[in-house]
Amino acid sequence: MAEETHQAYPIAPANGYARSDGESLVSEDELKRKKRIKLFTYIGIFIVFQIIVMTVFGLTVMKVKTPKARLSEINIQSLNSVPATPSFDATFTTQIRIKNTNWGPYKFNAGTATFLYQGATIGQVVIPKSKAKMRSTKKLNVEVAVNTNALPSSSTLGSELSSGVLTLTSQVQLKGKVELMLIMKKNKNAAMDCTIAFDLSTKTVKTLQCK
Repeated sequence: MAEETHQAYPIAPANGYARSDGESLVSEDELKRKKRIKLFTYIGIFIVFQIIVMTVFGLTVMKVKTPKARLSEINIQSLNSVPATPSFDATFTTQIRIKNTNWGPYKFNAGTATFLYQGATIGQVVIPKSKAKMRSTKKLNVEVAVNTNALPSSSTLGSELSSGVLTLTSQVQLKGKVELMLIMKKNKNAAMDCTIAFDLSTKTVKTLQCK
């Protein structure tokens, strides 16, 4: 009996199509290319995000603003005026506030708050060296005494005292530095310019305006 011979045939792929080695390499290169594109996209998004964060940081945290000095409520202890002389004297307590809106402390040197009548100095208060913390207000309680002892003769003082309203001004200029991130220091002067109107009949403060 003749011996039967069996020939082996390669098994065809399920889809009926055999992928060549060249096609396999092209597919792998395409996959690598897509991965590189995806990686570069992520890197680009990260860089844009960092730029946005740094821009916001620079416009907010790192932007140095000038601190502001203001007078708060005034409590009169004594207020006397003589239109005929003319003369006046007053003592009162108030609070000088240094407002710091920066993201770092404001350290200022000692200064002077000056009280004036028509540009002439009638009283002064020493402001000690101190510090306004980050985004906070430093409050300094002071007692003020003003009088006409050093005031030059004025033709308007008598008529102003007779009107029952006395208007004074107060000025402060503090020299200091704002510190950011413990490495950056920028010179900033806190200034104050206030106008105070006293009601002589009731011995009260009629208005207090600061700018």
